[in-house]
Amino acid sequence: MKINWNYIKLFCLMICITGLYAFSNHRNAERPIRDVEIIFEGDNNVYLSKDMVNKLLIQNYGSVLMEDKEKVVLNTIEKVLETHDMVKSAQVYLTIDDKLTSKIFQRQPIGRVKGNTTFYLDEDGKSMPLSKLHSARVPIITGEITGKSLDDVFEILKYINQDDFLRKNVIGIHIQSEEQYQLKFRVEDFVVNLGDVIDLERKFKNFKAFYAKALKDQSLKDYAVVSLEFDNQVVCTKI
Repeated sequence: MKINWNYIKLFCLMICITGLYAFSNHRNAERPIRDVEIIFEGDNNVYLSKDMVNKLLIQNYGSVLMEDKEKVVLNTIEKVLETHDMVKSAQVYLTIDDKLTSKIFQRQPIGRVKGNTTFYLDEDGKSMPLSKLHSARVPIITGEITGKSLDDVFEILKYINQDDFLRKNVIGIHIQSEEQYQLKFRVEDFVVNLGDVIDLERKFKNFKAFYAKALKDQSLKDYAVVSLEFDNQVVCTKI
């Protein structure tokens, strides 16, 4: 039987490559972490500092500097980071230059609730504590604070944040009762009775049409209340 030396050479080569790869991985795993890098992803990263992240890691995981790579549990570090009230999510990985890198996405507030306690409502509709580092310029939410009313307010805030005009001008939402909401504007003295959160697109479309006409007529200052509660019309109460 003729021996196929090409297959034997190929087999030996594969064994050598596998061995070298395993040896390289083993040596790499034994190398210590020489640096820790913290990267804040996204915009408005003003609610959490790198020093606060480092302190959180040391208190809940311990120092990772000079620790062997193979001893560091990346999933555990991610979970530690995500326990912080200002962290939305975290990704932790090791680089080839022996650096532990943590990419952190901070939570973003879209409204500030002022009731028995004060807290933010974040972009996912969840409660978020105030930050010691920064105070967000977001609409103030007052009135009858309940789980149902905050769910509705979250829907209103989501719509407001998708519209440049509303995002720049709405500074407050007052909850008169569940399904009865008022908007406060930055410049104008009138309040807007929004009613419930059904068909927000139609209501705000009607309001912007009214606002454009009243602005042109210079009559905005004449109104105390603008109501959007009725179908396909804007009902105004003059001062």
